[in-house]
Amino acid sequence: MSSFFEEVQRRKVYRVAGAYVIAAGFIIQIASAVFPAWELPNWTFRLVVVLLLIGFPIALILAWAYDITPQGIQVTPATPATTHRRRNLAVLGATGVVISAAAGFFLLPPAVAHKVDKSIAVLPFDNLSVEKENAFFADGMQDDILTNLSKIADLKVISRTSVMSYRGKTANVKEIGKALGVSTILEGSVRREGNKVRVNVQLINTANDEHIWASNYDRDLTDVFAIQTDLAHEIADALQAKLSPSEKAQLERRPTQNSEAYLAFMQAHEIMNRPDKLRSDSLKAEGLLERATQLDPVFASAFAQLAGINNWIFHNYDPTPARRDKAKAAIDRAFELQPDCPEAHLALGFFNYYCETDDQHYQRALDQLAIAQRGLPNDSEVYLAIGAIQRRQGKWTESTQNLEKAAALDPKNSWVVHNVALNYIALRDYETADKILDRGIQMSPHGLALRASKATLALTWKGDLSVGQQLLANAPAGADPDGMITYGRLSMLMLERKFTEALAILQNVPGPTIHTDGTAPLPKALLMGNCYTGLKDSVKAKAAYQEALPEVEKLVQEAPSDPSRHAMLGCVLALLGRRDEAIQEGQRAIDLKPESKDAFDGPMYTQSMAQIYAWLGDKDHALELIEKSLATPNGVSAPMLKLDPVWDPLRDDPRFQALINRYAKA
Repeated sequence: MSSFFEEVQRRKVYRVAGAYVIAAGFIIQIASAVFPAWELPNWTFRLVVVLLLIGFPIALILAWAYDITPQGIQVTPATPATTHRRRNLAVLGATGVVISAAAGFFLLPPAVAHKVDKSIAVLPFDNLSVEKENAFFADGMQDDILTNLSKIADLKVISRTSVMSYRGKTANVKEIGKALGVSTILEGSVRREGNKVRVNVQLINTANDEHIWASNYDRDLTDVFAIQTDLAHEIADALQAKLSPSEKAQLERRPTQNSEAYLAFMQAHEIMNRPDKLRSDSLKAEGLLERATQLDPVFASAFAQLAGINNWIFHNYDPTPARRDKAKAAIDRAFELQPDCPEAHLALGFFNYYCETDDQHYQRALDQLAIAQRGLPNDSEVYLAIGAIQRRQGKWTESTQNLEKAAALDPKNSWVVHNVALNYIALRDYETADKILDRGIQMSPHGLALRASKATLALTWKGDLSVGQQLLANAPAGADPDGMITYGRLSMLMLERKFTEALAILQNVPGPTIHTDGTAPLPKALLMGNCYTGLKDSVKAKAAYQEALPEVEKLVQEAPSDPSRHAMLGCVLALLGRRDEAIQEGQRAIDLKPESKDAFDGPMYTQSMAQIYAWLGDKDHALELIEKSLATPNGVSAPMLKLDPVWDPLRDDPRFQALINRYAKA
């Protein structure tokens, strides 16, 4: 071995080894500081360490074989005294490998542990106030803290709806962390007495159930924003999350100085996040947000939320010019107060999506949503909106991907899950949709919307009435939110052809209209006319349709850009035998929302046109549109053609039955 060490010294291998170790150490030190600043993934740092370790024995072998001379790199000459050259080279290589392996044992664990899992869920805060009605205040504190954290792009924050299922439950922290996919959980409690607030919080590691830190805050009501800011900074520091200058500015901004405005804002926010998006709840939230903006005319976030709720009401219940103008005025005011308000960009995105109709409105909506996403990187609603727009564009794959992203950010949000299921229903993947709806129902066992969709799916998929019948049978006595239970009972009875029982219910309905899940209320007289038609009483049916006509015309005048109202008017005119006017109104509905511009709702107006032709006795045109609808995403299904009385005028045509048979097997 003495000759081996003499040869190592002669070939200057010691010098190369020392220089390599110094250079490698310098590279590792630089990488550990620079890579996080560049936001490179952790595997890139580990890769650098591994490559340097692999390179060490290679450097030793090259140093043995070659030498740097004034004439350049040359092969190191052997001496007569050199023996066992192959053995010496093998020993040198093995030595380098052993040294690299030993160094890797010490270097790689820090490299693996280099990245902190920056994920967190903020659980519902316990309300310790003497007045239990202050529960909304505890929810508001939790929600505002969560919102602040969601604005930090370097954090993964689980959305509010997903954590609300843990309210009042004693759950294992490790199990919660696994279910939500987070490494930390923030727990807390709030006690409010008058204008004094006490907040206790603790940050817990889900891997070992250990407290990372805990804090207590005693402040005036108007200082709760300082608590939220302090918490956001402490959590970001604990999780080693980097804050950009704009994120720091957002955290430091106080949304309002008015405690009453803040309370109204929090109450509205709680209502808007309920799983069933009821019309009555939306109107209540609108009133609270209007109060918040009246109490504090410079409350930008409240104006943005007010715009958001008006967008939603326009889209679902009240598509009138006045409602649209209210939404736009609130958006303009929010931007005037805070030009960089991400919630205002979100509201403007929804405005362009819901309230505009020109050819570029979807793209303008997506542009605004992209801006909102930068300020709200953890907000599932942004991905939900993008996915909803894409399905109207007929981009079903991209739509489903974005809806699934929203579900990943908000894994226990039944509203997001519901929207994912709607995509699969539209694509006629009924089995997958059914499983997704079941998952949503588990998340929101008392929610009506998911169960109603499951009942509708059973009809669309199999013509199965039992799911809807069971839903209605289990409805609590006297419960009828937004009149949806009444409408559900009427729809089910008419599908069962129990027209006399349906008439009995209609005669007890107060007022001239019934609210549905669409943008236009149904005149009671129209439904009565359909019942009389089913009973073959043409005289009473015509009288009922004549009574319904001015009600429907009034609805069209209130919202002339709403295609569903034109479609309804076309159907009434067809039932009265007014052919040209009926076709004109049906076509107007299609022109307002053609399938080429709305692949989600557009097929509904193709179906309406087919119904108009069927009632007019134009079977050729009706069957042509039905065949098209059967082959279109979100179009009519064969089981519904077989079941629904509206298609009775076509039942004696063998072509109609042939279509049912063909697509029932598809």
